[in-house]
Amino acid sequence: QVQLVESGGGLVQPGGFLKLSCAASTFLGSDYATSWYRQVPGQERELVASLLFSGRDAHYADFARGRFTMSRDKDEITVFLQMRSLKPEDTAVYYCNAWHYRDGERIDYWGQGTQVTVSS
Repeated sequence: QVQLVESGGGLVQPGGFLKLSCAASTFLGSDYATSWYRQVPGQERELVASLLFSGRDAHYADFARGRFTMSRDKDEITVFLQMRSLKPEDTAVYYCNAWHYRDGERIDYWGQGTQVTVSS
């Protein structure tokens, strides 16, 4: 069982910057892939960015590419999402996700989410 705790959300003005953190309860290493998702009430949760297993290059949704940067710390316990040039449409609850395969089955773990509000 992996526990994930997000932090760093808040209220920011359009054009501003936020850095989200996700602390894992275990070493993630190359056994786990990690992602950030976001969700607006009444809409489906959407993928923001992913770092797959031991990969060093993150993959981004079109709306995030060029503005958001996903990374892991060198100890492979904390995952980050740096967001710049924020827009009101980035307002959502942001969730950290980690997943791995066990006996051929994908197992997902989720954080509780952190609210990001972009408004003047």
